[in-house]
Amino acid sequence: MSKDWWKESANGIPNIITDLPGPKSIKMHANASKYIRGLSSQVKQFPVAFEKAKGITMTDVDGNKYLDFSSGIYVTSLGHIHPKISEAISKWANKLMNCHDFTTPVKEKLLEKMSDVLPGSLNSIQLYSDGSSAVEAGIRAARAIGNHHEFISCFRDFHGKSMAAVSMAQMVRGDVFSYGPTRAPGFYMVPRPDPYRPLFKKDDGSIDTDAYISFYKEFIRESTVGNVAAFVLEPAQGWGGSIFPPDDYFPKLKKLCDEHGILLFADEVLTGMGRTGEWLCMNHWDVTPDIVTLGKSFGNGFPVTAMVVKDEYAEALDKISASSSYGGNPMACAAALASIEVIEEEQILENVQSVGAYFIKRMNKMKEDHPIIGDVKGKGFLLGMELVKDKTTKEPFDEAGKLVYQKAFSKGLAWIPAGHILRMSPPLIMDEKYADLGLDIIEESIAEVEKEFGYK
Repeated sequence: MSKDWWKESANGIPNIITDLPGPKSIKMHANASKYIRGLSSQVKQFPVAFEKAKGITMTDVDGNKYLDFSSGIYVTSLGHIHPKISEAISKWANKLMNCHDFTTPVKEKLLEKMSDVLPGSLNSIQLYSDGSSAVEAGIRAARAIGNHHEFISCFRDFHGKSMAAVSMAQMVRGDVFSYGPTRAPGFYMVPRPDPYRPLFKKDDGSIDTDAYISFYKEFIRESTVGNVAAFVLEPAQGWGGSIFPPDDYFPKLKKLCDEHGILLFADEVLTGMGRTGEWLCMNHWDVTPDIVTLGKSFGNGFPVTAMVVKDEYAEALDKISASSSYGGNPMACAAALASIEVIEEEQILENVQSVGAYFIKRMNKMKEDHPIIGDVKGKGFLLGMELVKDKTTKEPFDEAGKLVYQKAFSKGLAWIPAGHILRMSPPLIMDEKYADLGLDIIEESIAEVEKEFGYK
């Protein structure tokens, strides 16, 4: 299969033929809104109704065609309806849809392939159908491994919407108050390094990673009961705004965890499977976590996730009744296996590394040219631009972020809102031509917003 399978459908995008949202989108969204509640801010800010997609192209019910800079929020990373992945799912949808956790030929091949691409001894696997379930299983596994019960997570990380998962994240976000009334017992949060907004600094103003580690030591001693099962983190923050820590952070954190008998739990639901140019984002720092979760792009849109522990902890999975009703069904396994094979066959990691470097170079030039771009961040195709009112004070510019999002969407860019940090997660198949096209739309929208706010 040609690596260029998606390019014909991308010709001429974006192609906007109606006002946005279009009349059919408005009518369809209004009808659906009679019944569905709890929509994301993405839909609330730009309520289009999508009908189909292929590769990096999305088409709404009015026939408008968009450039995808979201990947379904980090999900359809290998392009919409990749032929190989769709064919693999269809085969098992017509052959064997579910048999609980019995072994199937496609499951056997998937497990072997996962063992090949995951680092170290991360070979003890259980499969699920959503990220929250995988994270919850990882929490139960961590407790079973050391018979400890406390957890430490970080400010502005996100781990899902089930009970323990929300207890590891910010529990009040904007006007969302449903996560209370209190954090579950034994769950604690600490700050993590943000190079642009460091809490702990050296005398020269640069970020002080050692100070974060020292604070963690003090926190463990003073705020916990000394019974910490795991330190749980996103390797890079997704919802928080594509924020990566300094390169020395995770090696030092792993050393701290080992010294205290604490497991390092990397939640790679968003960052794993090629998003940053590596199979795991943790590979950038040569750190192998004790527990890792995978999801989102794992099945390129089909609901399949995984929780994996090192072989030395394999017995813990037997202790927690780790299986689930839908996890590891043949269709899910086929989607995940085909996705891994596509990453290998189409040299996706190499593309992400190359085009990702181009993204950062172009974004840094945009930062030089625009007074409201305070910082650019990212690795591979996990990218962000932080908008500020003033580059010296670094005051967040939420109003500008919302306007830039809406303006770019109206020009045909389907992407992700995130307050003052513009988030970008294009499909990993994208080349420099369409990277430039998307950034052109964003830069044009930023320039319009700057003019509206009197910066130019």
